[in-house]
Amino acid sequence: MRPSVEKAIISGGSLALFLGIWEYSCGRLVDPMFLSSPSRVVAAGVDLVRTGEIWPDVLVSANEFIWGYLAAVAVAIPLGLFIGWNRRAQYMVQPFIDVMNAVPRITFLPILVIWFGIGIWSKLAVVFLGAVIPVTIAAYSGVKTNEARFLRVARSFGASGFKIFTSIILPGTVPFIFTGLKYGAGRALLGVVVGELYASTAGVGHMIAEAGNTLQTDVVFVGVLIFTVTGLVINGLLDRIEKRFERWRPAGARQ
Repeated sequence: MRPSVEKAIISGGSLALFLGIWEYSCGRLVDPMFLSSPSRVVAAGVDLVRTGEIWPDVLVSANEFIWGYLAAVAVAIPLGLFIGWNRRAQYMVQPFIDVMNAVPRITFLPILVIWFGIGIWSKLAVVFLGAVIPVTIAAYSGVKTNEARFLRVARSFGASGFKIFTSIILPGTVPFIFTGLKYGAGRALLGVVVGELYASTAGVGHMIAEAGNTLQTDVVFVGVLIFTVTGLVINGLLDRIEKRFERWRPAGARQ
């Protein structure tokens, strides 16, 4: 049996078993008020889609995630590459990155709400803060892990700093950048959820909060499912994009 087929059978079987146990337990072993069954979750999702009630919340959350995440990427990748390449810039910026990395960015949410209100700007800010640090650290680490022997050879042949950066530093950093992008996407989604749970009048996180307050566990799981699927889709897209840069990787690192 081919490994891919074996993987699909085992993974699919374990997931089906888990869902079957979950479905059987609800209403028999667990009160549905506390844990909704998969069938009820699907029914609630279909109903929300059919009535169109869910789309305004999805649109709000999507806007918060997309613009906050893109802004973080636009800042983090150049910043990480720059401080990794420039020693003096690293000395100047590194303490701030270390501090921000040590502090959970979610703790800034109350002050962000005070500054920007409960509208979209406070959510954009917390999404940005959640994603910008891991992507910056990944890009910076990628620059620092480039092999010194490659740099020495390039310099011995008189390569310019720009040529060294574009032909050695940047290609060697790409896998690290994509790792940071994946981790940053997860942090950004967390920012959307917490921001909307804490202070919001719309969004999937707000929908989850409202459903939880009214004990609609099926709707809560619909919201959780939306964020889960979003995270999986984003990681899948980033994986596909990363494969286009496979030729930049050292031969020993290719799968």
